[in-house]
Amino acid sequence: MIDPKFLGTRSEPFPVDVERGRLLMFHQVVGAPGPVFTDPDAARRAGHPDLPVPPTFLFGLDLADPSDLLTEMGVDLSRVLHVEQGFVYHRTAYAGETLVFAPVITDIYSRKGGALEFVVRDTAVTGADGEPVADLHQVIAVRSPDSGEEAS
Repeated sequence: MIDPKFLGTRSEPFPVDVERGRLLMFHQVVGAPGPVFTDPDAARRAGHPDLPVPPTFLFGLDLADPSDLLTEMGVDLSRVLHVEQGFVYHRTAYAGETLVFAPVITDIYSRKGGALEFVVRDTAVTGADGEPVADLHQVIAVRSPDSGEEAS
């Protein structure tokens, strides 16, 4: 069982550089909606300083946390299921920027008699100057080892 003492636990804010190559790879995988997202010159012609970062890319950057809260909480990552994610987008981020991620555990609860435990993690994303970029919301479920299901 996940100890409720972790409710409100904050990870040390951590910076992540938005690397153009990683961003281009993301767009190859998900299918870029146009050249503004893959061609820096096209992005500049459209009024952007560099390649724009789609909001969903921020979730991948959030995984760069060197001191992952789930591990600190004793969660067996092989038993984790993705449940939900969402975001509030304050401004567009761009390739070449350094973004700062500040995650916090905002809820812990269980369902199905404890067979599933849920962890809600909210992350404030800011630019290096402290200007808000996005607020990320993520819910994961952790299957109990006693649930009768093998981890896959």
